[in-house]
Amino acid sequence: MDLEKGAFEALIEGGRGLLAVYPIGPLVQTSPANEVEKRSKNCLRWLDKQLKGGFLERTQEVGLMVPSWAPQIQVFSHGSTGGFLTHCGWNSILKSIVNGVPLIAWPLFAEQKMNAVLLKDGLKVAFRANENGDGLVERKDIAKYAKELIEGEERQLLRTKMRRPKDAATMALSPDRSSTKSLAKVAQTWKKKNHEI
Repeated sequence: MDLEKGAFEALIEGGRGLLAVYPIGPLVQTSPANEVEKRSKNCLRWLDKQLKGGFLERTQEVGLMVPSWAPQIQVFSHGSTGGFLTHCGWNSILKSIVNGVPLIAWPLFAEQKMNAVLLKDGLKVAFRANENGDGLVERKDIAKYAKELIEGEERQLLRTKMRRPKDAATMALSPDRSSTKSLAKVAQTWKKKNHEI
């Protein structure tokens, strides 16, 4: 499924003094670099243990806290990842979509609020964390959404809805599809411009 084919064609044509725009996304790294792989082992070992059942009971009082960095690519594609709490930045959204991981949307500012509306009301692949009267999102609300993603009735519905954008992203990145063709066209344009100089 190519999204907004007419709009993409108009952007690529350019004209009227405007530069052509080539849509080439989503570009998400799906395999780790060697140096990153070493740092990811502890996190992935912890995720592997979560597949054995009893997750909620084992982690009532404890959990995994990653203070600075986590191997996102491996975490998103791991079988025990049931959801993702996101500030709704576009890179995080793309990683979730490419891997079919439902979301808890907690936007902070700028375009993140618009992205959260798209995820919850448009694509219907996210819960939306709501602020209380003081403008804060409470711990109990995040816990409620997390529990719903892990064992709730809407869990499967969100996963089913996530399949459509996941499949669209996969298709757009396959050979002879929109993103691959656009990237090839950009390369050809640059090559042509380089020979003209």
